[in-house]
Amino acid sequence: MITIRSSRPGEGARVVEIWRRAVDATHDFLSPEDRQAIDEMVCDFLPQAPLLLAVDAHDYPQAFMLIDNGHMQALFVDPACRGTGIGAALVRHGLALHPRMTTDVNEQNGQAVGFYERMGFKRIGRSALDDQGRPYPLIHLAYQA
Repeated sequence: MITIRSSRPGEGARVVEIWRRAVDATHDFLSPEDRQAIDEMVCDFLPQAPLLLAVDAHDYPQAFMLIDNGHMQALFVDPACRGTGIGAALVRHGLALHPRMTTDVNEQNGQAVGFYERMGFKRIGRSALDDQGRPYPLIHLAYQA
């Protein structure tokens, strides 16, 4: 059973662990230097961010999502839980809160692009660089019911 709730103080280490495991499983296109720089940035920011967590029956976080002003900034699922519907449940929860939700996804992460498109997101643009100016193109998506 999946429960979605807000993150709590003290869960930062688990959230960073989910992020690292998910990135290691899906972002093989990152250079080692960029992976390290992004890790440092994430470790500074993520533990304090207002996240939505998907937790198991024991209240243990399995995935998280960050939405800012209707834009999904992050969705990461522990690889051990991929394919169980946790990511889709988080997205549906986010869409209930923000019916016109948008997001960006790395073009090189084909599985994620396909996931969002199956969830009803449509491509509305593309950027050649990521938000930090690195050479990782982004696909801009918007939910369209």
